[in-house]
Amino acid sequence: MTFKFRTSALILAGISAMAPAAYAAPAHPHRELTAAVAAPSRSTANKARDIYRNPAETLSFFGIKPSDTVVEIWPGGGWYTEILAPYLKDKGKLIVAAPTGNASANIGRFLDSDAAVYGQVGRANFPILMGGTGVAPGTADAVLTFRNVHNWRMGSYKADGADYSAEAFKELYAMLKPGGVLGIEDHRLPENASDEQERKSGYIKVSTIRRLAEQAGFRFAGSSEINANPKDTKDYPRGVWTLPPRLAEGDKDREKYLAIGESDRMTLKFIKPAK
Repeated sequence: MTFKFRTSALILAGISAMAPAAYAAPAHPHRELTAAVAAPSRSTANKARDIYRNPAETLSFFGIKPSDTVVEIWPGGGWYTEILAPYLKDKGKLIVAAPTGNASANIGRFLDSDAAVYGQVGRANFPILMGGTGVAPGTADAVLTFRNVHNWRMGSYKADGADYSAEAFKELYAMLKPGGVLGIEDHRLPENASDEQERKSGYIKVSTIRRLAEQAGFRFAGSSEINANPKDTKDYPRGVWTLPPRLAEGDKDREKYLAIGESDRMTLKFIKPAK
């Protein structure tokens, strides 16, 4: 079952409290992108999650071209890296940017596991306030981050747990070329939810991400409902991690959460204005 709901009610719910409202349907995926999504180098487990993550449509909405230089922020276990690396290998460039420490080491081991597919992928650290070498300013055509902004808001990986989202967005802005794209997907929190929920649930408001991006200098370019899931009630005992793939409650209500599927997600596109 897929969650590709585009009704006007969902659009209004997802972007309420923002004016003017904006929605854009994903472009038709390019054949090279379709081939990358179907690449045999992708794991079977990751392919099984395409029904929730809609990678071809999501990357098409962001306008990612095979000739682009793309920075993937906090790639985690490499779910999107499995697609972006072969897609950009011949004509473009992929750079993965992770925090120093375990996160950087984990993605490093993943890249080292298959030199034929990932040998040309560049590596950098993000955010540089935690140390390491960042992405050179003004070098990226696109910066993509999937389900990570809530972590910056929650202070993840920072010793004092302080919100560093504003600094993170400034760094994203700096690494892009003028006219470059920032693509964000994240777990969507209702606009009437409390700030406390945003700080602990793993969900984040669309208005918060828009505020952070626009304060850093970005221009909002549109949104897509390709990753929406109206079954997600967003009121779970262990936050968004209650849902798959984490299933933080273990076997408790497991079938219920599997039936809901992965979280309701915003998909937002921003542009660094050309000068």
